[in-house]
Amino acid sequence: MPKQLRVSLGQHSLVGAHPVNQDFYGASQPTGYALASKGLALAIADGISSSNVSQIASAMAVNSFLGDYYSTCDAWTVRRSAQRVLAATNAWLHAQTMRGDGRFDKDRGYVCTFSALILKGRDLHMLHVGDSRICRLHAHSLERLTDDHRVWHSETESYLARALGTGPHLDIDYCSWEAAVGEVYVLATDGAYEYLDAAAIHQAMAAHADDLDAAAAQLVLQARAAGSDDDATLQLLRIDELPDDETPYARLRRENLALPPVLAPGMVFEGFRIARELQISARSHVHLAVDEASGQQLVLKTPSVDLRGDPAYLDSFAFEEWVARRVDSPHVARAWSGDRARHALYVAMEYIDGQTLAQWMIDHPQPSLDAVRSIVEQLAMGLEALHRREMLHRDIRPENVMIDRNGTVRIIDLATVYVAGLAEGTRAHGQETAPGTLQYIAPECLLGHEASIQADLFALAAMSYQMLCGQLPYGLNAARVQTRQDLQNLRYVPIRHHRPALPAWLDAVFARALSVSPQKRHAAVSEFAYDLRVPPAQFSPTRSAPLIERDPVLFWKCTTALLAIVTSVLAVARVLGA
Repeated sequence: MPKQLRVSLGQHSLVGAHPVNQDFYGASQPTGYALASKGLALAIADGISSSNVSQIASAMAVNSFLGDYYSTCDAWTVRRSAQRVLAATNAWLHAQTMRGDGRFDKDRGYVCTFSALILKGRDLHMLHVGDSRICRLHAHSLERLTDDHRVWHSETESYLARALGTGPHLDIDYCSWEAAVGEVYVLATDGAYEYLDAAAIHQAMAAHADDLDAAAAQLVLQARAAGSDDDATLQLLRIDELPDDETPYARLRRENLALPPVLAPGMVFEGFRIARELQISARSHVHLAVDEASGQQLVLKTPSVDLRGDPAYLDSFAFEEWVARRVDSPHVARAWSGDRARHALYVAMEYIDGQTLAQWMIDHPQPSLDAVRSIVEQLAMGLEALHRREMLHRDIRPENVMIDRNGTVRIIDLATVYVAGLAEGTRAHGQETAPGTLQYIAPECLLGHEASIQADLFALAAMSYQMLCGQLPYGLNAARVQTRQDLQNLRYVPIRHHRPALPAWLDAVFARALSVSPQKRHAAVSEFAYDLRVPPAQFSPTRSAPLIERDPVLFWKCTTALLAIVTSVLAVARVLGA
């Protein structure tokens, strides 16, 4: 039976020598999909004693983090999701500070420290600002994993250099690492950690092995007995079991869904009437169908008959629709908008009445630059919509682009999309060989490097180059890259070798987007699209192109005329000389 994520958690807080506890703590242990996609989270915050509202800041920081983190896009990584939530929380706290006494003295505002641990899959993620601490327990020591953001003027005087609520912008520490079964982590405020050591924690956990809440309560009482008069809060996390290594998309659940029958025209299936077969391949069966409730045409994909015994294939089958439902762009294929209960496994996507870009290129062998610009700009918007969700398409090619009858361009076939938020926490994260089509795949990916935004850019630029001239920028050599030397030997073929009438600056734009070094390419696909429309000054020629490049026919006419004149003059001179 596959292993699951299991932990033991304990936490307790004790008010200090004042009426209000300015510490706050919390934990969230979801189940099912939320646990797989977001993980479990612990958070702790400590207000500052100089403020009479910092306990509100502490409670707000923890509650908003544990609530809002689970509402972020499940395609995002832990880091992006957590930092977005904390940035919003910090902005709210700072705004409250600026409305009260804190606008003159930040030590009287809505200010607190904040530390959090998130365990997702097999990885731990830490976020920290202030002087609360996160430590890893060893046999004879506590390994501090956080830095205290505190500046000391003397042995007795100090101030927090960083905290939530002190300014409009937040600088928060982040790191992640692979967890191990049996590890124990401690989150504590200064009223607790200054009076406890590894031996005390081991003793409390041994006494309350099955009740870590009791162990945490014992420890904060020990801190009080040892002389702490500040609020003392402590959380304990013990990792009891970690999930097995997973493929990136195994979390897409298909429980209780039956395998569909083989579909045929005229058949009614799950409320859809099958119109006709579109494609039958080794990967899937694709049909045009009509939703009987709405009359909408759509594309139905069902699992291939040959692969129905492959659990990994079936787990990932619904992935394309999962991606489409999380991307909102007129330039990315949309999922079916219905929400009927499903009884069988299938994928339902919008039907696009039009032609592929591959067919468009056949119909337009010498398109205008403006026509290509329009297509590229729409594709760039579609790719940007994916990239904002921390997704990479990884298989941009003419066959995966549709142009409908209104001229709207859409990216289709989302089955190979890489989703950072799904891959995170598995050992497959960062190790999967990038898919793609050899003519358009970035050459560094052929050497085993991870795909990136710049890999999608390379594919878009290669396709754009091909639209304009019908050739590939490196011929077939890019598809043959096997070693680093092969990569260095690649030579970009100027597009004006194929279409001399194109502007001279165009080659500079393409040469950058198609560089063999991803670091030298544009930072975003939108930047490449913009450069095709409005070339930067550095791409503009510093001198006029020679006549042979601007108008070869006129050049040779002038040359021929000049030679004729010279020949005539020499002939006349010879006659006169004779």
